Amino acid sequence: MGAQRAPAREAAEHPEGFGVAVVREDGKWRCTPMRRAALSSLSAAETELRELRSAGAVFGLIDVDDEFFVIVRPAPAGTRLLLSDATAALDYDIAAEVLDKLDADIDDEDLEDQDPFEEGDLGVLSDIGLPEGVLGVIVADIDMEIDEQISAIAERMGFDSELSAVLDKIGR
Repeated sequence: MGAQRAPAREAAEHPEGFGVAVVREDGKWRCTPMRRAALSSLSAAETELRELRSAGAVFGLIDVDDEFFVIVRPAPAGTRLLLSDATAALDYDIAAEVLDKLDADIDDEDLEDQDPFEEGDLGVLSDIGLPEGVLGVIVADIDMEIDEQISAIAERMGFDSELSAVLDKIGR
């Protein structure tokens, strides 16, 4: 993928959706809503998650326009990422940013005729309760809506009630 990526479509500049910061500390899960900027900017999402400064695991689940999701997990060695649909980079800047950060060797022309496919680290949550294979099955299930995939992740990891409370609070 080249450094010069075509700009995303106009409507994607202010996408709908939600971002939720998830923290596991002292054996307990905590979820908080992320700012709207996290839906359109990977750097904004990373900054917001790093500002949480937890001694435990911190990651973000970002649903963009109910089209795809991103898992963002900042770490001292670098941010770990999973993009549920790499073809979204054609229309959404945040997806293009994820591919750039992953240094994925994918050109826009390669994406245009592709079926959706994930890109990134399927093992991003394996050390905190979600095996790579299970996350792969969730991402690959094309019959599930994006919010259902995020809920399935939360359920498998044990923070589904905390996630539901945040989603209810933000009207999702």
